[in-house]
Amino acid sequence: MNKRLLYIFGLILLAAFSRMIPHPYNFAPLGAMSLFGAAHFANKKLAFLLPILAFFISDLLVNNILYAGYYNNFVIISPGYIWTYGAMLLIVLAGIFIFKKITFSRVITGGLAASAIFFIISNLGVWATSPTYPANIQGLIACYSAAIPFFHMTVIGDLVYSGLLFGSYELASRKIIELKVA
Repeated sequence: MNKRLLYIFGLILLAAFSRMIPHPYNFAPLGAMSLFGAAHFANKKLAFLLPILAFFISDLLVNNILYAGYYNNFVIISPGYIWTYGAMLLIVLAGIFIFKKITFSRVITGGLAASAIFFIISNLGVWATSPTYPANIQGLIACYSAAIPFFHMTVIGDLVYSGLLFGSYELASRKIIELKVA
């Protein structure tokens, strides 16, 4: 694997491991990791695979170290994972279209799009799988309404982590010639 790919994956992995640091609810690197992979991996299979792999590894740590008291045994995959990982895949797909060229405004647009995609998909999953909400339009509206207070931290997290990932890569690529795209 070349230096550029290692550096990109390293940044994604570092972002994923930041989930181990105490943080506000929904202030997470999920959207930014997905966007960053979409923007920087020429091989789009890697754009889909490596952010998911990094998030999976961090899930193992978060679920079995930070939240070990909530589970009776070792947890390989998070409850509701299909919705979270599905949102990540959709964010990568959106990122592929958004980042034909990387600009500041596209990083902001991508961060906002990632937040919206995650909000829509994850809360659809809560509604579809939770007995808390009735399986009708009123239940769906109630579910999305209950999630609104958490949305602002998703937006802030996606924008901050996107700024950190894209910004640090841009700064590093000015110093390390191997990081520049040919």
